[in-house]
Amino acid sequence: MEVTVKTAEELRLTADEFELIKQKLGRTPNFTELCTFSAMWSEHCSYKNSIKWLKTLPRDGGRMLVAAGEENAGLMDMGNGWGVVFKIESHNHPSAIEPFQGAATGVGGIQRDIFTMGARPIASLNSLRFGNIQDKKTQRLMSGVVKGIGHYGNCFGVPTVGGEVYFEECYHTNPLVNAMSVGIVRVDKTISATAAGLGNPVFFVGSATGKDGIGGASFASANITEESTEELPAVQVGDPFQEKKLLEACLEVIDTGAVVGMQDMGAAGIICSTAEMSAKGNVGMRIDLDKVPTRQKNMKAWELLLSESQERMLIVVEKGKEEALLKVFDKWDLPCSQIGEVTDDGLLNFYMHGKLEASIPAYELVLGGGAPQYTREYKEPAYLAQVADFNIDSITDIESNAALKEIAEQLVQIPNIASKRWITVQYDSMVGSANTSTNAPSDAAIVLAKGTGKALAVTTDCNSRYVFADPYKGGMIAVAEAARNIVCSGGEPIGVTNCLNFGNPYNPEVYYQFVKAVTGMGDACKKFNTPVTGGNVSFYNQHPEGAVYPTPTIGMVGILDNFDNRMTLDFKQAGDTIILVGEQHNCIGSSEYLHKLKRVEYSPAPYFELDEEFAVQKFVASLIHEKIISSAHDISEGGLAITLLEKGFNRNLGFEVNADTDLRKDAYWFGEAQSRVVISCTKQQAESIKQKAAAANIPVTTLGSVTSGEIKVNSENWGNIGDWKNKYDTAIEKILVN
Repeated sequence: MEVTVKTAEELRLTADEFELIKQKLGRTPNFTELCTFSAMWSEHCSYKNSIKWLKTLPRDGGRMLVAAGEENAGLMDMGNGWGVVFKIESHNHPSAIEPFQGAATGVGGIQRDIFTMGARPIASLNSLRFGNIQDKKTQRLMSGVVKGIGHYGNCFGVPTVGGEVYFEECYHTNPLVNAMSVGIVRVDKTISATAAGLGNPVFFVGSATGKDGIGGASFASANITEESTEELPAVQVGDPFQEKKLLEACLEVIDTGAVVGMQDMGAAGIICSTAEMSAKGNVGMRIDLDKVPTRQKNMKAWELLLSESQERMLIVVEKGKEEALLKVFDKWDLPCSQIGEVTDDGLLNFYMHGKLEASIPAYELVLGGGAPQYTREYKEPAYLAQVADFNIDSITDIESNAALKEIAEQLVQIPNIASKRWITVQYDSMVGSANTSTNAPSDAAIVLAKGTGKALAVTTDCNSRYVFADPYKGGMIAVAEAARNIVCSGGEPIGVTNCLNFGNPYNPEVYYQFVKAVTGMGDACKKFNTPVTGGNVSFYNQHPEGAVYPTPTIGMVGILDNFDNRMTLDFKQAGDTIILVGEQHNCIGSSEYLHKLKRVEYSPAPYFELDEEFAVQKFVASLIHEKIISSAHDISEGGLAITLLEKGFNRNLGFEVNADTDLRKDAYWFGEAQSRVVISCTKQQAESIKQKAAAANIPVTTLGSVTSGEIKVNSENWGNIGDWKNKYDTAIEKILVN
């Protein structure tokens, strides 16, 4: 067939990109070659609209062992000869079309990114966004996504230890499904995603290739619409039991010493793994596509190259050691076929039954190589003028203690705040016995890294409404909250992986959100010395009226050198003193109270000041390490009142607190100003904490004391903590039943 600019445009390439391809090849590409450029130059693979800004993030320093983007996932030093490997990625578009398989294969793909480096995954997390939970479509999407995550993760055998779930109207058409995995590896056992050695054989291992997932990378670089259900072939199908075998076989084959390099076949399949491994090693490959194991007959060359069938790896083996590889994969009953060899000309030559189907310079396909890089126009969104016009005095303050209680009851049952028990019970959080947080709640999940003598604190965080209200400040807050959760759990934050979920980058107002959020994230990461190890950009997340909220999800990892330093969030005993660390502010901007109960769409982001945040975290960390507090829980959605309730739920302990303040009642109890942590301690310790706070110039306020179950606020009886816990635990379940 004749390949023209129209062909390119049908494959989601621009006319200019088609001309660039012809220039790089010195000729017009054939259809198979054009398909490979379509996949590799998609936003999903090339980051062509984002890479220039991603390079402004702090990408080295701290405990980094490999540069950001150099490998499939980030690798940081844990000490004692061990490294922690972690990454977060999106599977938004597939999950919008087929929620079960979309979410399941997102979990599977992120696990492969971890074990392709030689690491054993020990923990999974996720960050989910859905539309209005009252809507039947949202309920269908959520049910499918949660079942997909639970099915794959539970069967694969890695505990799902943490995450977050939000419900906002803007995610109705396009939910967000971000999956994170964390693994550990001996630093001297890591494997690189590279090809080297002229004549070294190239092996395809894992599941046979089918037509599922063809075009998934370019599909993920387009707007989702109600009509996108016609694009079902772009959704992959996963098999967690096959991936479990693949994990064990890959880790076992590394020990044979036969492996030169290894890369998983994720987005864009064979073309991506061959191109990236070759470009990194400055080599080429000759590949015989007819030797690729298939589960469907008569697949064309371009279908084999672009298929995103799951549970597959590409391995380059040292010549002469093929038998060691074959023996391991035969033991695990997994397909293992030599499909080619390494060449020294930098070309990817793909043959089918002896006929050359495509010849492409590997370097021209990859991120940082020949793929185009754009700087898009951006301008401040018009809606930010409405944000700036918000006047707190336009909202009537709470007038009575009875009204205060009524609002707290409403807030504790809002889906963004209420217990996600309906979701979390579908995940196996204890398989492998690494997760220690389930029965001892903490702001970040605490995972034992067996054999290292250490533990990890892991979290995913982003309040997208804050980013919507102020992209720069909201980006900083996402990083700061992740760090705060790790610090409140007794960990030291060490590194970040991010999943940047935004709308169409060709919209200048969307691109403004992206640029400012990335800039804010970068500034916060520098402050906390948490370099960005890598991650994922997901553009084109839209709904009929426009873009979703800008959602730069932060996945963060922290280290507990001494497990005894772990800190939980719950009150421990009646009579303990409750202390607020940090300063209260007359601020209700972007709070759940203002947005959900007062129905205000446009308001400023909460109060936040980076140096103040850093100082508060440093102070809380010192209290934990000196073992003079019993609990720590940061203030986030719902404000102080919700934080106090959450601290009481685990042990059915209540609290008696009084507000002696000139602030508005709604701001004091339900405002979401940042840089605040509620701690509890014995009466004897309270005085020492106040002295330390004065010396560190950190504001602290004694709020009251822990009770055996009764709740009193400003002398008003709020009943028993058990009744509040019941409302909190069952809120989402009641909605779904109805």
